[in-house]
Amino acid sequence: MNKPEKIVDSMLVLSYQSGNDKALALLVRRWHKKLCKQAYWYTKDSHASKDLAQDSWQAIIKNVHKLKDTHQFGSWAMTIVTRKAIDHLKSQKRSNNNFDVQNFSSVEKEMEPTTEGDNDLQKVKVMLKQLPDEKRVILTLFYIEEYSLREIGEILNISVGTVKTRLFRAREKLRTIIKTKHYEK
Repeated sequence: MNKPEKIVDSMLVLSYQSGNDKALALLVRRWHKKLCKQAYWYTKDSHASKDLAQDSWQAIIKNVHKLKDTHQFGSWAMTIVTRKAIDHLKSQKRSNNNFDVQNFSSVEKEMEPTTEGDNDLQKVKVMLKQLPDEKRVILTLFYIEEYSLREIGEILNISVGTVKTRLFRAREKLRTIIKTKHYEK
């Protein structure tokens, strides 16, 4: 995530911590879609991802006054939704041993290119769909969402070394997919 956006988020958090409820509304507007997408990466269920994002907002609102480093709001919020999504998957697997993964229909429609310049990004997103979830999530967080290695580690609750390893392996897998696609043409 780029620095100006972090500064805006930080200012909004500070403003909300000081009692400005309108700042919270702006934070929700800025982050709700991202939190839904993050939950969707895990659940593959648009309804569940929206519910998880809503639950995450409840936790965020309850604990935002405890957030000391307001520049970390984004990774902190993503960590909350990620943990809630993982907990949701665990409870789903416990209650239903035949866990079915649903398709990407609703979130993928949001990723449709809007201009000609988005075509390359769209091609990459199509190739990302072919990756396993773990690889797709790490590449999306690093390249599309622009989180640092440390922030990704916090979001996924893994060490920076593990982030580097997973990122390397995901790049290699994506490289293989790109080469395969290139030779098929």
